[in-house]
Amino acid sequence: MASVVRPTAGRARAPLSLVIPAAAAAAVALLPLWYLFARALEQGFARVWEEVWSAQTAGLLFRSLGLTAAVTALCLLVGMACALLVVRSDVPGRRTFEVLLAIPLAIPSFVAAFAWVSWRPSIGGFWGATLVLTLVSYPFVYLPVVAALRRLDPAQEEVARSLGHSSARTVLTVTIPQVRGAAAAGALLVALYALSDFGAVGTMRYEAFTWVIYGAFRAGFDPSRAAVLACILVVVALAFVWAEAVVRGRPANARIGGGSPRPQTPIRLGAWRWVAALVPAGVLALAVVFPAGSVVFWFRRGLSAGIEWSSLFEALGSTLAVAGLGALVTMLLAVPLGILSARYHGRGAQLLERSVYIAHGLPGIVVALSLVFVGVTVLRPLYQSTPMLALAYAVLFLPLAVGSVRASVEQSPVALEEVGHSLGRGRFGVLTRITLPLAAPGIAAGTALVLLAAMKELPATLLLHPTGMETLAMSVWSDTGVGRYAAAAPAALALIVLSTIPTWILTRASRRIG
Repeated sequence: MASVVRPTAGRARAPLSLVIPAAAAAAVALLPLWYLFARALEQGFARVWEEVWSAQTAGLLFRSLGLTAAVTALCLLVGMACALLVVRSDVPGRRTFEVLLAIPLAIPSFVAAFAWVSWRPSIGGFWGATLVLTLVSYPFVYLPVVAALRRLDPAQEEVARSLGHSSARTVLTVTIPQVRGAAAAGALLVALYALSDFGAVGTMRYEAFTWVIYGAFRAGFDPSRAAVLACILVVVALAFVWAEAVVRGRPANARIGGGSPRPQTPIRLGAWRWVAALVPAGVLALAVVFPAGSVVFWFRRGLSAGIEWSSLFEALGSTLAVAGLGALVTMLLAVPLGILSARYHGRGAQLLERSVYIAHGLPGIVVALSLVFVGVTVLRPLYQSTPMLALAYAVLFLPLAVGSVRASVEQSPVALEEVGHSLGRGRFGVLTRITLPLAAPGIAAGTALVLLAAMKELPATLLLHPTGMETLAMSVWSDTGVGRYAAAAPAALALIVLSTIPTWILTRASRRIG
């Protein structure tokens, strides 16, 4: 039986080749704070203190935290249940479900919210926002847990069963604790996403922090109040990051010796396998079939009025170009930071890693406005250019990439890297020949997440896009904002299809590599 050890490289000093690019990534992520603090303090500390302790702010905080808690709990339940069923059970169609369950990431929250509101307007409010945000963000938990489950050593579960544990007890006491880190990282992303989302809460008319901040910035009459509220979101995001570190605890066990792990034997569900299949099928019906059917319905109604195909293909090309560049920049920043946080557990590495999560808790409109300020005052030549938009994507989506890279590297045995060093390989050789190939599934998953998020990102794209350029998300937003649902349907449908293709390809690729 293969032996199991915990990573031991955490006490070593991190090399500068990792620290310097990781620090650069953290600096990029913290860029919006410059703008926020400057605007929040424009009218002095007394004004900030008055705003923080007002009853209105307390109500906003209570509503936002309630929504975030409900969405995170439901995403953990749905994401982990689906991951266990498709990876560790013999549920019918599990390989198809495994790919399809990632598709909700391709559906923008405001498109999903519109589908539900157009069907039943009374669904708006807290429960409507909770439903939509859960259905579009549970893959943040599902994908990393699937990757972690696929790399587990089945020998530990076999030992538990040989000691008389039932399948259910083995899953609860052996399997789930080993994917705790991946689940915690996914839950953190869900919480920060729910806290910063504007599209779903705006469409569902649920007054959360993001809606109030967006309104204050858009109206332009009280930008300082919006900045103070955004700073409160920063504090809440820091609390979430701290809670995730506590839940995650020590790094997951890694397997060494005995060659590669044996294939895992699916848990036999017997007659319950068809009943269990209703879980992923029901999730897909609510998260994919219903909103896609609504878009197709409006698309068919729009065909009779004619579609501007040239504008649609131009928006398609622009979406691919800016999202691809944004994903490339984000991954270049995320890979060294992810490796650093997984292999070196000092305070410096933890501080750099957690700093990237702060911006993810900010509304996209706040990040965009902060970068407008930076572009006008410091990076004037890059203002309203494609590189500036790619930088905004990196600020917004670094946590998606860092979390995936870190979780994958943590499950790669440190001993193999030590063997590489003992055979004369330098740090670069070990990195390129051992660490990166072993972490390839996590890097692929992170790239897919960033690419998908960038393709459907809206606020930063609206404010920072180059003059004359329009993406699919911008086209959908401009048409739905004036009630032209049939005109918005072609771009919405193209966005869903475009986002589905890389999701399917990268999910299949990561499964082969894993």
